[in-house]
Amino acid sequence: MNLDPYDRGMIKNSPYVKKRVIKGNIIAILDSIIEKRGLNLITPHSRVAKKGEIHELIATEEAEASPGKIVNNVAYVCFFEVSEGGVIVRGDEVYISGKFIGKIAGFDDTHMPNHQNIVLYTDKKKTGLELKINLDERVLFKKK
Repeated sequence: MNLDPYDRGMIKNSPYVKKRVIKGNIIAILDSIIEKRGLNLITPHSRVAKKGEIHELIATEEAEASPGKIVNNVAYVCFFEVSEGGVIVRGDEVYISGKFIGKIAGFDDTHMPNHQNIVLYTDKKKTGLELKINLDERVLFKKK
């Protein structure tokens, strides 16, 4: 029996009243676009990002991208190392060096436990190279 409250539809609104900003630094810049990726966004709306962990940022323009959905049209942005951990939640805003990049759409577990695919929604998907980001730039995840 599945006891996850998100799967069971028990959580209607975000329970996160306040949370700290999650911080990280870019360790690898990506430049790839895939049209039929098939990322399976997991049902939970949040994931913990612990200090020292490495995760991947992936962008999509698919407006329907949300927990429980499949995301196909993606641009690979970067890998980052968490410097100040916390909880990343669907809808959080993502910034790289102060520039708004997009909002968290959901999470894909394809490469777990190695790293989490963190999928963000943006009006115009761009790769890390297209965004002109650099190694060691600061990544922030903020409650909207």
